[in-house]
Amino acid sequence: MEWDWDFVWQIMPTLLEGFKITLLATILGAAVAMIVGLALAIARRSPVAGISRTVGFVSEFIRGTPLLVQLYFIFYVLPDIGIRLAPLVAGVIGMGIHYATYTAEVYRAGIENVPRGQWEAAKATNLSTRQAWIHVILPQAIPPMIPALANYFIAMFKETPLLSAITVLELMNQAKSIANSNYRYIEPMTLVGVFFLVISLISVVGLRWLEERYARMDD
Repeated sequence: MEWDWDFVWQIMPTLLEGFKITLLATILGAAVAMIVGLALAIARRSPVAGISRTVGFVSEFIRGTPLLVQLYFIFYVLPDIGIRLAPLVAGVIGMGIHYATYTAEVYRAGIENVPRGQWEAAKATNLSTRQAWIHVILPQAIPPMIPALANYFIAMFKETPLLSAITVLELMNQAKSIANSNYRYIEPMTLVGVFFLVISLISVVGLRWLEERYARMDD
């Protein structure tokens, strides 16, 4: 089968629409992962053993099950108990919570690397626990985490094709629809690969820049 440029230009608008959904799902999912991950990391440090152990068990359970299974559960099982979510919302929540369990470990490692003296200094200046977290601990803990968090952002972007399983009209789903309707697979599937490759390369370059910037700050 020969490459058809006319067909490429014909399907490009549809693929671009799918690509927008892919980026949106990635950005929103990453935001959920960062916020929920931080909450999980703080909860894991709770002096209440019940909270710490429960959060740890839930995190291990989520990490130990496939993302695809979790997406199916959120989109197809939850409606049986009256919780119905739009496909994109279900996808964002599923990816966000799944990756939150990984970002939580990054946060936890970063927080534990903050010298103990910083906690003591915050107490000595009469800062509340909340103020200590916001003004002392997190500003020191987060910058070294950025490269690792960015890696999870890239990984999440590359897993967005799983959202096609719950009918999200992201890039892969649009490409499959085009291919099945026209019985031409080479152009749409190749373009999907190109889209993912280009964004992944751009993300890697950005990640290297962040790592070098942090290294210069550290020096």
